[in-house]
Amino acid sequence: MKLCDYNAFELSQMLQQKKVTAMEVTQSVLERIELRESELNAFIHVTAGTALAQAKEADARIQSGKATPMTGLPVAIKDNICTNGIQTTAGSKILENYIPPYNATCVDKLRNDGAIIIGKTNMDQFGMGSSTEKSAFGVTKNPVNPEYVPGGSSGGSAAATAAGETILALGTDTGGSIRMPAAYCGCTGIKPTYGRVSRYGVIAYASSLDQVGGFGRTVADLALLLNSICGHDALDSTSANISKPDFTRALNKDVAGLKIGLPREYFAEGMDPAVKENILKAVKTYEDMGAEIMEVSFPNIKYAIATYYLLATAEASSNLARYDGVRFGYRAEKNADDLLSMYETTRSEGFGDEVKRRIMLGSYVLSAGYYDAYYRKAQKARTLIRQDFDHAFELVDCILAPVTPSTPFKLGEKNDDPLQMYLEDIYTVSLNLAGLPGMTVNCGQVRDLPVGFQLIGKAFDESMVLRVGHAYEMHLK
Repeated sequence: MKLCDYNAFELSQMLQQKKVTAMEVTQSVLERIELRESELNAFIHVTAGTALAQAKEADARIQSGKATPMTGLPVAIKDNICTNGIQTTAGSKILENYIPPYNATCVDKLRNDGAIIIGKTNMDQFGMGSSTEKSAFGVTKNPVNPEYVPGGSSGGSAAATAAGETILALGTDTGGSIRMPAAYCGCTGIKPTYGRVSRYGVIAYASSLDQVGGFGRTVADLALLLNSICGHDALDSTSANISKPDFTRALNKDVAGLKIGLPREYFAEGMDPAVKENILKAVKTYEDMGAEIMEVSFPNIKYAIATYYLLATAEASSNLARYDGVRFGYRAEKNADDLLSMYETTRSEGFGDEVKRRIMLGSYVLSAGYYDAYYRKAQKARTLIRQDFDHAFELVDCILAPVTPSTPFKLGEKNDDPLQMYLEDIYTVSLNLAGLPGMTVNCGQVRDLPVGFQLIGKAFDESMVLRVGHAYEMHLK
């Protein structure tokens, strides 16, 4: 077994015990990238030279006794998270030559703990997509079967983690963009509570929905990662000034006596029967471990997709207005005889079709004649959805639900039908609207493709979802 195939928790212990070196781990990951990257296209940039230099520093830190559990672990960074001196494109041509002069706060935290930045991962442009087929830098493929999509928009991070091209990875989740690709690629992925991880240095898609999270091979990996990246940040006005627990302590508790809720509406028609069967097997496993399973109801969840796409596109149309060819990023030179035509040509050439579609929809939603009819109503529906979760958590400690209605779909299968692509997010967007933590746990395969379920917790109760997810993994072992 290659070092790149170990999980982060195991490698962290091996590094601390000096059984392996950070240089050996990093070289193993780079060898796997060389072996599989031409097929998968999980990375936009691989920073091999920087990673080896950081590995040398990590080894010196371990030898001096100043290491943290993250020291020496390679981490891939989604390419909408700013990295000082390293191109950060958000998967779009309009930012293909942008090199940030600073790190995002979450990247600084990783580096302060001695983690190694292995590269920048591929993504749907500005996070707008569910398959990582909407990148200006090519399609990412699923490492389990390259004929299928890895999910999106953080598909590059998920694919790299599952393939051993990194040990851990950062992603962002606006409507399921961590949880879905984790399910499709067969790894774990967590979206923390909104405000738990700083968004400073993250290229915005929808500011009230975006949240930084991460990928690992196991639930324990995610606990390590959260310990590093969470915490209040004065540079982010939406960062929650709340104490950060040691998330690894949650891994030592079982689930006996916990109440786990199953949302009635999530298990209705539309789900692949084989996926449903697999998830219900996981539910039975929790019953065997002593958890109490209860049905809960979300009467307003039927409005979640419409609410999400109204609010997300409205915020996107505002956030992406800054890309005008003047201050930074791509500028069209041809057919740009005056300022207005330069704006139009730059955006026409720099943005992909899906980005244009969402900007136009968002601009329409916010227009004077339709603001009350659409945007204001969507905000009211968002409140109702959050109240559904509040009522459910009066009865249960945690909620278990599907991540997607089916297994991964084939590359190109849904490119001609945007609405079908949007419906892939049907089980994930409500969590972003409510701002709650959610985590994907792998629960086997259907037709040789991965299946996962998601665990949902109360606000700032990531420890609960980690506890419940880790107990499942340990029971299977």
